[in-house]
Amino acid sequence: MDDLNVAVVCGTVTSEPRTRELPSGSTVTQVEVSTRLDDGTCSVPIVVVDAAVTVGTGDQVVAVGRVVRRFFRAGGVTQSRTELVATKLVRASNRRSVERALRLASDELVR
Repeated sequence: MDDLNVAVVCGTVTSEPRTRELPSGSTVTQVEVSTRLDDGTCSVPIVVVDAAVTVGTGDQVVAVGRVVRRFFRAGGVTQSRTELVATKLVRASNRRSVERALRLASDELVR
């Protein structure tokens, strides 16, 4: 089997989406999603590149994408952030969109 990087997160949006434009002209939207675990909660940073984000705080969502660790310089120090770069970010209540998103993840796994 080839190496894979496929991630699916289902949880609640805990921050309003923040969109910024990069010097390249691309747009990046960041949103935090909280998931419940047996031992508490976990916050997952989600990033969407060059696509509209129509979710808000309190929405239940499903995100499909890949996990990336990004390095950047801030205040003269190299820092890193691990985030899910989503190819799909949909409301969990939209069953058809969720099914398409999960099919996308499934297709990646069987390639």
